[in-house]
Amino acid sequence: MAEPHPFLAACRREKTPYTPVWLMRQAGRHMEEYRKLRAEYSFLDLCKRSDLAAEITVAPVQKLGVDAAILFADILLVLEPMGLGLEYSKDDGPVIRAQIRSRTDVEELNDFEPQTELSFVFETVRKARAALDGKVPLIGFAGAPFTLASYIVEGGGSRNYLKTKKLIYSDPGAWKALMERLATVIAKYLNAQIAAGAEAVQIFDSWAGCLSPADYQRYVLPYTRAAIAAITPGTPVIHFSTGTAGMLKLVREAGGDAIGVDWRVHLDEAWAAVGHDVGIQGNLDPAVLLAKPKEIRSRVEEILNRAGGRPGHIFNLGHGVFPETPVDNVTAMVKAVHELSAR
Repeated sequence: MAEPHPFLAACRREKTPYTPVWLMRQAGRHMEEYRKLRAEYSFLDLCKRSDLAAEITVAPVQKLGVDAAILFADILLVLEPMGLGLEYSKDDGPVIRAQIRSRTDVEELNDFEPQTELSFVFETVRKARAALDGKVPLIGFAGAPFTLASYIVEGGGSRNYLKTKKLIYSDPGAWKALMERLATVIAKYLNAQIAAGAEAVQIFDSWAGCLSPADYQRYVLPYTRAAIAAITPGTPVIHFSTGTAGMLKLVREAGGDAIGVDWRVHLDEAWAAVGHDVGIQGNLDPAVLLAKPKEIRSRVEEILNRAGGRPGHIFNLGHGVFPETPVDNVTAMVKAVHELSAR
């Protein structure tokens, strides 16, 4: 029987010959191949063209030497079939036309089957798996209930999430209904990705850090936990959030085989907070990739030292690759992770 790939082994806290590494937004605007396609197609068009989306998914594996591919898609794709009018501005920022303001708005959301309405995503999964040919695993992903809900309520990105918090505090019944609906949609969507061939999945809770620990525990944790609990058993789940260093125990309580953390916390302290019976993913500041290779290598070494060679560490950034990042710096980082963690 073949040995599991280092990435999948790390997800299960098994020993690996080196620390596996992949990057959020590794198939993004820092790569010339992607920029050429974006000059010809809109972001949403690329997501819906499974041949091109698969090509974008696979390209970083070949060019950067990373240990996993992540599906090229977007966390907000599930909103369109729900009847929420998803669009993207010229700078790729999302715009959601129909925003949730009441329980009635939630009840008017469309029910849909992901396999039918988002079939292009699963076709991308199948094509990417075929192109990868077993070289590295493919990661599927979705937005967490809170992050999706905040986009829906705000109508796009936000700095203070005031509309979201107002709904939580003023109409908790509407909030509960929205989060229950999203938890169900997310689980169905991820399970369809797994059925199509995704070998691990990541849930992005990019905006959870705007909440107090008490609000996270009451208004977010139960729904994230419900979504994760409904994911196909046996598939590794990475639960990633940002700005949550002060409530990592709660994030862990929500679930996940590995907890992804940002750069605002030392990796060893984060791992101690969530417990060594789960894996940890992270956590280089993406801005470090703008530095010279010597500095990048030094920062990589520091994080690896904090991981201490313990099984279950997946090296990643604390968030996505910046568009300004030189590709050579990314490959230097990947090489440094592999060399410095070899055992």
